[in-house]
Amino acid sequence: MIFKFDGKETGKRGNMARKDEQIVYGTRSDITDEGFFFACHPGVPCFTKCCRNPDMYLYPYDMIRLKHRLDMDSDALLEKYTYTAVRDNPYFPHVMLKMAESAQKPCPFLTPQGCSVYEDRPFSCRAYPVEPALSRDGQSENADRYYIVRHPYCHGHEQDRYHTAAQWIADQGLESFVAHNRRWAAVDTLLRRNNWGDQGLAHPGVKMVFMASYNMDRFRRFVFNSSFLNRFALDDDRLHAIQSRDTDLMHLGFDWIEFMLAGTGPLAECRKK
Repeated sequence: MIFKFDGKETGKRGNMARKDEQIVYGTRSDITDEGFFFACHPGVPCFTKCCRNPDMYLYPYDMIRLKHRLDMDSDALLEKYTYTAVRDNPYFPHVMLKMAESAQKPCPFLTPQGCSVYEDRPFSCRAYPVEPALSRDGQSENADRYYIVRHPYCHGHEQDRYHTAAQWIADQGLESFVAHNRRWAAVDTLLRRNNWGDQGLAHPGVKMVFMASYNMDRFRRFVFNSSFLNRFALDDDRLHAIQSRDTDLMHLGFDWIEFMLAGTGPLAECRKK
């Protein structure tokens, strides 16, 4: 059922308005087959508070969206807006969004008028308060689960707008992010084992994997200026695709990582004559 709330269309659970149930903050609930109440707008008391000093993980596809939005090359984007940190994976660094140095450490894209990169905002803030747990086989969409997190500072959970997980994904333009991140989840699974031996993060392979994941401009130069295309068989369609689209190049990078670390995936070496 659809009707108006504060001038906006609002979906409700069946024919009933929200019950006056207690919201338990600090919880994480599976909403894959259910739904949730949430809204974020300037009338919510905590508006933009989540944009200040967040611990923001960036995915490879986030880097592509921001690179094109800001008209920057990958090296400049990495230098100006990110830093690397080892978090839950000791074998590969995470790329994190660098906050501004001013008081409250706001997101560098936060302005008095709102988010300056809103249409291309990163996955983590785009999806909030939903946390997708994506399939790590890179293929099975049915294995995805979706959770809602309730941070104590966020009053959006008290709003009277109802969503299903599918509605939220559509409303927030998350479809392409989920598709690309599902593929990254399969790669990330490989990176969570010790591929580097005693050298750890000092192993040269770490830099190569990082380049293929997060630095599309440098990876493109590597592909076209090294022996890469002599070693691996790419048909004309894929060759054209990686020349013209960063997303296709990113997926080639994912295939290359799988080939290097596990000897699996669609990438095949050319047959020696």
